[in-house]
Amino acid sequence: MEKAHIYSINGPVVRVKDYSKFKMLEMVYVGEKKLLGEVIGIDDHFTTIQVYESTTGLRVNELVYHSGAPLCANLGPGILDNIFDGIQRPLKDMAALSGMYVSEGKGINALSEERLWDVSFKVNLNDDVVEGQIFAICPETSLIEHRFLVPIGVNGKVVEVKTNGSYNIKEVLMIVLDKHGKKHSLTMVQDWPIRTPRPVLNRKPITMPLITGQRVIDTLFPIAKGGAAAIPGGFGAGKTMTQHQLAKWCDADIIVYVGCGERGNEMTQVLHEFKELLDPKSHKPLTDRTVLIANTSNMPVAAREASIYTGITIAEYYRDMGYHVALMADSTSRWAEALREISGRLEEMPAEEGFPAYLPSRIAQFYERAGYVETLSHNEGSVTVIGAVSPQGADFSEPVTQNTKRFVRSFWALDKNLAYARHFPAINWNLSYSEYLDDLKRWFDVNVDRKFLTLRNEIMNILHEETQLMEIVKLIGSDVLP
Repeated sequence: MEKAHIYSINGPVVRVKDYSKFKMLEMVYVGEKKLLGEVIGIDDHFTTIQVYESTTGLRVNELVYHSGAPLCANLGPGILDNIFDGIQRPLKDMAALSGMYVSEGKGINALSEERLWDVSFKVNLNDDVVEGQIFAICPETSLIEHRFLVPIGVNGKVVEVKTNGSYNIKEVLMIVLDKHGKKHSLTMVQDWPIRTPRPVLNRKPITMPLITGQRVIDTLFPIAKGGAAAIPGGFGAGKTMTQHQLAKWCDADIIVYVGCGERGNEMTQVLHEFKELLDPKSHKPLTDRTVLIANTSNMPVAAREASIYTGITIAEYYRDMGYHVALMADSTSRWAEALREISGRLEEMPAEEGFPAYLPSRIAQFYERAGYVETLSHNEGSVTVIGAVSPQGADFSEPVTQNTKRFVRSFWALDKNLAYARHFPAINWNLSYSEYLDDLKRWFDVNVDRKFLTLRNEIMNILHEETQLMEIVKLIGSDVLP
């Protein structure tokens, strides 16, 4: 029987020679430790695999194993109030198994198989169900009700259904018979490929703002529910601090916080602060509505890409239940740097500043998954994406910032001078903008005041005049002024 053997190893890039059974973007297990990897290139003789764990100790001629499926996220109850790494391994369980540092090759289930959930069913025997329909619910945390969805592609009649009670995620809750006579067993968990957007009934026009609790944003540069925003800024300008503030106080139902290639201490800070803070609406702990994905700077670079896609897939899953989700990605620049590193190892032709030529399309794939939608269960939900960008030397003309500007409609430029003056959030009102003002005009007219946008524009005019006057003062000196 033909087997796949490792031919070469170059950091996170592994090549297999003369083996033709792999599929593009298939998830594979590499070497004796069965490291998680993904097929990213196939040609006449070689299959190229991107490994999401450390390849230290991997040897040539070790075997590579099929999975037959793409890289998927485990979607079910237990995601909230949890912290995962970039490939959705629960870090609490990893710590119990291997200590404070993540060991490679540890295949741990993302969700607990022992924990029992109190399930209440919304369908009865002989009911017809369709994909995306809510068939049962359970309280996931003190704040959020988990709504179980019929998996995509499953339509038919309920031929068997459990009674209300306590079940774990492995137990079959319901059996559906489709029109072809095939039976589908439904559990609490479904897998979804992280690179594939989850389907919706239709995308709706943006009409409501995401209230962030930061006056400079809500008044001058608002973002809509289902919108996309970027927070670019140099080192020390306050990107992470701003993202933490938004995660704490914005009026989204659920927060997905992706720490992508940033410092581990910052994720620790999120954990400590969120446990102590209470949700302003319900006075319950903030962690009860938060998912943390920690892929810190000392973790494998390839997993940064997986962490971004895992985060957006989890956000879409809760959106499909009818929730408004805010995803914070800190920072997309680290993901772009990972793309650059792997592209270099693949010997691809570099584009501007060494980034791969496909950088714009990858950034677009991420930000375009934001949106305000009507779900398959006829509820309304949204995913709002707020991505931090870390341009070196605070140079906003570099490729990641410029390409991000193409795909977002709110741009909150952070200014190091404002940060050093202890002005937080350090949003520079001259460089920042929001294109959502016209979309949100009716909401502001009804819920705030008809003069709101007029007064907002007057504020901006005054601030711009101040900037012009400051330039004149620099030229002629303050002594000459009357």
